[in-house]
Amino acid sequence: MTDSILVVNCGSSSLKFAVFELSDGPTRRLRGAASGIGTAQGRLRVADSAGRTVADRQASLPDHAAAIARVDHLLREQEERLPLLGVGHRVVHGGPDCDCPQRVDDELLRRLQGLISLAPLHLPHNLAGIAAMRAHFPQVPQLACFDTAFHHSLPEVARHTGLPREYEAQGVRRYGFHGLSYEFIVEDVARRHGPGALSERMIVAHLGNGASMTALRDGRSVETTMGFSALGGLPMGTRSGDLDPGIVLHLAGRGLDAQALEALLYRRSGLLGISGVSADMRELLARRDDTPEAAAAIDYFCHRARQFIGALSAALGGLDRLVFTGGIGANAPAVRAQICEGLEYLGITLDPRRNGAPEPPISAADSPVRVEAVTTDEELMIATHVQRLCTDGQEDT
Repeated sequence: MTDSILVVNCGSSSLKFAVFELSDGPTRRLRGAASGIGTAQGRLRVADSAGRTVADRQASLPDHAAAIARVDHLLREQEERLPLLGVGHRVVHGGPDCDCPQRVDDELLRRLQGLISLAPLHLPHNLAGIAAMRAHFPQVPQLACFDTAFHHSLPEVARHTGLPREYEAQGVRRYGFHGLSYEFIVEDVARRHGPGALSERMIVAHLGNGASMTALRDGRSVETTMGFSALGGLPMGTRSGDLDPGIVLHLAGRGLDAQALEALLYRRSGLLGISGVSADMRELLARRDDTPEAAAAIDYFCHRARQFIGALSAALGGLDRLVFTGGIGANAPAVRAQICEGLEYLGITLDPRRNGAPEPPISAADSPVRVEAVTTDEELMIATHVQRLCTDGQEDT
C-alpha cells in the first residue's frame, strides 16, 4: 500500500495542513486548515486536490493538541486513508546551526527553545505544533524544515548588521527567510530548463502577505532583503519592512514600549498602515481608482520592490532571470507590470499579453532578462524533504 506524508504549518491560532500520497513523488491529496484555535470560533476545513470542499465544520479547538486530534479524526473519515510515513513541519527559524531539514528529537527541540527570542511571534507556535504532533503520532518520524536554512550560503559580508561583533556572537545577524519557497523555485527552474539554468544570475521575488526577494548565483542565496527578522526588507501586508532605526528610537522616546512597537511594526504597518483600508493587495487593486490611499499603498509597495531589484542586481553584477512568486507575485499582473516599469535599463521588458495570461515567460521576446511568474509550493517542498529522509536517507540528521 502507498504511504502518505502529513505537512503541518502552525500559527498562533491556526494549523494549516496537507496530505501527500507517495507514488513516483509526493502528490497532494488533501489540503485544509484548523482555524480559530483558542477561540470560540474554531473551524475545520478540508479540500481535495481539485480544490473541492470535502469538509467544513465548526469545532472546539482549545489548543494545538486538540486541533491536531480533530484533524486526525477528520482525515480518518476520508476514504482510503493511507499509512503515515512521516510528518513535516514548517519552522520559521533554525538559527545559525540548522542549514538543512532536521529530524525532530529532544536535542533539536531544546535548541529551538533557545531560539525563541529570535522569532518570538512564530517559533513558539511552531514548537507547540511539533509537540502536539509528536504526542499524537509518537511512532511517526517528524522532520523540521526551516525557512532560514536555504540562506546558510549567504557570504559573510551579507550576514553583518553593522552592530559590534559581540552581538553577532549572540545570534544577532542577517538570516533570511522564505527559504522553502526559494528552494522550490530553484528546483522548479532546474526541472523546466535544466541544471545549467542555475548558473544564471537570478532574482526571486516572493511577494505575498509576507514578502522578500533573494539574489541567487548557482542556485544559492548570496543576498536577500529580509535579515534578522521577518520584519525587514519589503513592505508587507501589515509589516513595515525596512525603516530608519532612528524611527524606533524616536517612538521609544515618545513612550512606546516594546510591546507597542511590536504591534505597530508587525500588525499595523505596511499595506494596511499606508492605505488605512486593507492588508490584502486584491482589495487594494479593486479600490485603487476611487481610493487614493489604496493607490498610495500599491505605489509604495512597487516602488520599494523596484528599488530592491536594482540593489540585488548590483549584488549579482547583472541579471539574467527574474521570477515572481507568492500570492501577489504569481497572481497580480498589474503589480508585476508596475514593479517592472522603468527597469528596462536592467534588460527587463514585459510582454503585456503574456503577463496577463500569464504564460512563461512573461517577458518580451527581445528582453535580455527572462521574467517568469511561478506558483510556489512550500508544502510540496516539505513533503519532498520528508520523503527523502524516510525513504532515501538523503537528509542530514
